[in-house]
Amino acid sequence: MKVLITGAAGFIGGYLVDELLSHGYKVIGMDNFSKYGKIEKSYNNHKNYTFIEGDVKDTRVLKDIVSDCDQVVALAAKIGGITYFHKFAYDLLAENERICASTFDAVIWAFKNKKLKKINILSSSMVFENTNNFPTKEGEQLLSPPPSSTYGFQKLATEYFAKGAYEQYGLPYTIVRPFNCIGIGERKSLTDEDIYSGNIKLAMSHVVPDLVQKVLKGQDPLHILGAGKQIRHYTYGGDLAEGIRLAMERKEALNQDFNISTPESTTVKELAKLIWSKINKNKPFNFVSDKPYRYDVQIRIPDMEKAKKLLGFEAKTKLSDALDEIIPWVKNQIEIGNM
Repeated sequence: MKVLITGAAGFIGGYLVDELLSHGYKVIGMDNFSKYGKIEKSYNNHKNYTFIEGDVKDTRVLKDIVSDCDQVVALAAKIGGITYFHKFAYDLLAENERICASTFDAVIWAFKNKKLKKINILSSSMVFENTNNFPTKEGEQLLSPPPSSTYGFQKLATEYFAKGAYEQYGLPYTIVRPFNCIGIGERKSLTDEDIYSGNIKLAMSHVVPDLVQKVLKGQDPLHILGAGKQIRHYTYGGDLAEGIRLAMERKEALNQDFNISTPESTTVKELAKLIWSKINKNKPFNFVSDKPYRYDVQIRIPDMEKAKKLLGFEAKTKLSDALDEIIPWVKNQIEIGNM
């Protein structure tokens, strides 16, 4: 099978390209390097991988690329940590809508005129931003109040693009909703601005690499946003990539939506203590609470039964094991100036 991945040079794209190549796929990756700049990947010279530098908003170019593909995985989007979607509230909505519309225009054309069979959409747990039902099942996004943040609202709109393309043109789709993906590959982006968290200057605003940086740099007490009671499900990138692959392959996934996540609930304070213990060993854990951001969702707990039943998906990687990979990677990135 030949697959186009838009946003292939991004954090999740790195895991997904590797996953698909290891399972015999032919992969075309497309990215304009707008987030991290040009970076080298271990699979760049793989015989089944072709990379094309380009902007998915150029629908004509995208049509040429997708004309020979069986499926598309739409990852390209403006995305960042919690400070990012507070600072770029309009751009997240407007630019991502342009990206989404161009992608669907090209894919609908290829479905009608070429051999393309399906589009796979990466949504977000933020579509459940205002739910009060936990664990949260697929479909709750239609029952709860709409997301308050423009980021969550636009991700919900992306799901409606998929439904609209199916209703009007018969384009098959699968929607995947990750919950707090973690792993190696997140670094300072070209649009990040340095902010202070206590005495440490950061530019990431993703909780895991930010906390790792602060502990590695000796911050004591450790600064965390809010009281640290926020519940998250930190899902390893390799597990997410497997979930996306299964959603691409299984006929049961046609025109369905799936939560893809670890089943393990962790509070931000528990995460901070775990990172602290891995770096500082027996040193007493101390923390202070900083003012939280407006859209800092307090509870995210996915229901995973649908993915388990229809896809056979279960996340395998424990948070502690993921951190054993992430911490030395972040340390190296600090040393070479990428964080």
